Amino acid sequence: MKKITIAIDGFSSCGKSTMSKELAKRIGYVYVDTGAMYRGVTLYCLRNNMIKGNEVDEEALKAEIDNISITFGIDEAGTQYLMLNGENVEKEIRGMEVSGKVSIVAAVPLVREAMVALQRKMGDSKGIVMDGRDIGTTVFPDAEMKIFVTASPQIRAQRRLDEMRSKGNNEVTFEEVLFNVEERDRIDQTRAVSPLRKADDALVLDNSNMSLAEQDEWLMNEFQKRVTE
Repeated sequence: MKKITIAIDGFSSCGKSTMSKELAKRIGYVYVDTGAMYRGVTLYCLRNNMIKGNEVDEEALKAEIDNISITFGIDEAGTQYLMLNGENVEKEIRGMEVSGKVSIVAAVPLVREAMVALQRKMGDSKGIVMDGRDIGTTVFPDAEMKIFVTASPQIRAQRRLDEMRSKGNNEVTFEEVLFNVEERDRIDQTRAVSPLRKADDALVLDNSNMSLAEQDEWLMNEFQKRVTE
């Protein structure tokens, strides 16, 4: 069976990572969470005081970008986690502080250039499921399977809130999460470099009212079509 490249793009908190991980596991492909990569850079910027309000100190970041190592590890349960300069930062990058700044860091051209180069290198041999904002439009425009995932902001905010509370964060409110979701949508769609948009040849998956099992089956059916053609 031929190996292909699978690009899954879409809005924040649509469950792209969950569905991409499950698909990769079922078909034996490598999974790459590109959103986590940008979160790792954001954490580095926060730790090094490179973000003031909604502005990134691009000169300071430019001087440090080559010192930022983004890699992935796998724990004993087979779960992937992000490593920033050799440190497991998976928990830190999922917090509201990083969530509130990741879109402005991801909009910085030099950050996107560095991450896109790394992502393309990861996908050289195909057999990869990669999710993010610009995988089907910029990173792998020739991907054999492109999916664009969407859901209403309110549903996405509730999913994000449920996820955070399941991890013990009970302080954040629905209104705060909804504001974060909508602000990230705005920034992602209006940034100058690689804005979030559906590739012309991508299929839309609106999972607002779908169960996890239903969306997993939908993705498997689309995958089977492409590897058996």
